Amino acid sequence: MEKVIIIRYCELHLKGKNRGYFERIFAVNMERALKGVKHEIRRQSGRYLIENFDESETEDIISRLLKVFGIHTLSVALKVKSDMGEIFAAASEVSQKSGTFKVETHRADKTFPLNSMQVSAQIGGRLLDVYKGLSVDVHEPQNLVNIDIRENGTTLVFGSFIKGADGMPVGSAGKGLLLISGGIDSPVAGHMIAKRGMSIECLHFHSYPYTNMQAKEKVIELAEVLSRYTCGTTLNIIKVTHIQEEIHKKCNGEYMVTLLRRFMMRIAEKIAIKCGAQCIITGESLGQVASQTIEGMTSSNAVIRSLPVLRPLCGFDKNEIIARSKAMGAYDISILPYEDCCTVFLPKHPVTKPKLSDVEAEEAKLDVEALVDEALGTLEIVKI
Repeated sequence: MEKVIIIRYCELHLKGKNRGYFERIFAVNMERALKGVKHEIRRQSGRYLIENFDESETEDIISRLLKVFGIHTLSVALKVKSDMGEIFAAASEVSQKSGTFKVETHRADKTFPLNSMQVSAQIGGRLLDVYKGLSVDVHEPQNLVNIDIRENGTTLVFGSFIKGADGMPVGSAGKGLLLISGGIDSPVAGHMIAKRGMSIECLHFHSYPYTNMQAKEKVIELAEVLSRYTCGTTLNIIKVTHIQEEIHKKCNGEYMVTLLRRFMMRIAEKIAIKCGAQCIITGESLGQVASQTIEGMTSSNAVIRSLPVLRPLCGFDKNEIIARSKAMGAYDISILPYEDCCTVFLPKHPVTKPKLSDVEAEEAKLDVEALVDEALGTLEIVKI
């Protein structure tokens, strides 16, 4: 009797002739998640088994696997020979000793002498004989004993299904550049896009010395949290203090945030092309703050020449975003009270519905290319 972990994937079975491509990426991602832990991963008829691991590391393995996109459910199971005596012994280990229960059997091996209903009836009957506190409830049982008779002469016996992260394997849908601030929204946006299979590289803008170095460390921590779901990431850090000072000195202060966002997008596109990203990802949510109106987003998009901008949170309210931030483990870091660059020189009344012609008129007061080039010269890269 050996303890194993069953891994079931979600959308990969829909991929037809491309399924092998997705499965290879999926397997690599699981190996990365389990780096440093003794184990073996075996593919078995539409699922994977984690075997030959130290049972004391079971919880650690599960915790790591729950961050791997593409996993639909997990189960900790006992693997035995396809023999009714051994199956019953495993069922006895898995079963609760009191309360209502049900035995469910899946028989992939059609040569096994008993059919699914017969296996369930016999194992269930023997459990009732041994454990007097048990009773059968086939409709709403408190406990399940699942028996999976495989084609290779082994049977998997387990009690429950653990919900996985779902989604697609990271790396199967290209690469995106995430604009990550120190707030709640952008890590959630990156997490959502990674769930659809996109690998993520990050870009952070800072305004030192107007913002302190703790704000930068906070963003590195957030990138580390995100990296647990994305099989690692790279954080690009760029200083935009000089851009904000120039805008403050030469332009209408009401356009500070709008103009800064346009500079960020220009820089982001250059970084994205350099690192091979195929899109820019932001944490903007429509109407959440003054700069996140449709007019503000239109102004930002206008400077992008060749890449799409993805805004996965556009239709979410703040409570929904907070719930997702807590679920991914980023919230407690995001609410640490360190300011980001967008709070520097913040006008009392920022323009909320900027006309593109007015924005461009303000921007004409600046040497845009020189400011962008100066910002790119401050690039710092952190591998996570």
